[in-house]
Amino acid sequence: ISPLDEQAVRDFAQKCKGVVNAIAVSCAFAPANYEQELRAAAIIAEELGEDFAVSLSHQVGAIGLLERENATILNASLFGVAKRVVDGFQSALLSHGLKVDSYLTQNDGTLMTAEEAIRLPILTVGSGPTNSMRGACALAKLSDALVIDVGGTSADVGILIDGFPRESSAAVEVGGVRTNFRMPDLISIGLGGGTLVREEDGGVRVGPDSVGYRVVTEALITGGSTLTLSDISTKGGRLDGFGDASKVSGVKDATVTAALAWVDEQVQILCDRMKASRTSLPLIAVGGGSHLVPDSIPGVAGVIRPAHHSVANAFGAAIAEASGAVDRVYRYEAEGRDACLDDAKRLATEAAIRAGADVDHVRITSVVEVPMSYLPGQGCRVQVKAAGPLAIH
Repeated sequence: ISPLDEQAVRDFAQKCKGVVNAIAVSCAFAPANYEQELRAAAIIAEELGEDFAVSLSHQVGAIGLLERENATILNASLFGVAKRVVDGFQSALLSHGLKVDSYLTQNDGTLMTAEEAIRLPILTVGSGPTNSMRGACALAKLSDALVIDVGGTSADVGILIDGFPRESSAAVEVGGVRTNFRMPDLISIGLGGGTLVREEDGGVRVGPDSVGYRVVTEALITGGSTLTLSDISTKGGRLDGFGDASKVSGVKDATVTAALAWVDEQVQILCDRMKASRTSLPLIAVGGGSHLVPDSIPGVAGVIRPAHHSVANAFGAAIAEASGAVDRVYRYEAEGRDACLDDAKRLATEAAIRAGADVDHVRITSVVEVPMSYLPGQGCRVQVKAAGPLAIH
């Protein structure tokens, strides 16, 4: 839109010297042309040193100036935390005599190097549910399915397409701030094994508060005094072998029926909201609280509880692949559609290889084209992902 005011960047960098530990840089239409952001970063490096942390918007978010700017600022604010966490992981590995490359899972269910995680920590904040979804996919040997991950406090429902979590197409709010970085399309509610159940005014109220991980000591079946959904599930015959079932003998049958009916209704609502079409998909139930999920749900082609479902999260992280992604705006009129798509695929493949993917087994996992009618020259936003198993050295 206008030339970069390099002197203004230098002046700003000097004002930040000794005051802040990271700078976020965001330019208009950076996903289409990020040269100004790269130049601004180079100037900041000249003024503050090569090691000064800089967050660039074209590496973080997509088209949408305000949302991308927000995501870039959040990314910059996480630099310090990310470095401490990664350094802690690597120190722990070295203390056990493991001199190995380390990777972290990211929001799309794939891996990123430890160095990338320090530079782009915002891309890891949604990795927990995606690990569970990828693990569910592998354990159930399905590539297209709904997945519900039930823990002690909450339940997350997502959908797998060709083995990968569907990405959210809407702006994602983080702490009330609208952003547009890559996040899985998930719906979460307060429903878990530790969710509290209360008898009030002749009825039953479930949640949303929970004892969380303390369910192992505070639930009735574990010797505590708090009625939780794990107690309800035990009395209702859904949970067996955890705690002492005799501890819930005094819980009213009407309370159990009402609480389980609420659970069943919530799970069905979540599944209906997540489905993109009328086609029935199976539901894979994983997580420590998956015993709460009923055996049959209207509109769902069966409920699957694979072996080792309680550790699907760890399994998903262990089998994750290295990946690369490109989200750019091309002008088809100038270069031609095929040439633009080939370029995007090449860039995504190269990014996956840099992330550690085996060069002989990298594949393109998704290609999305979004025409941008308000741009000249047949402008089109192209999103391409590539992934492959880690290269073994």
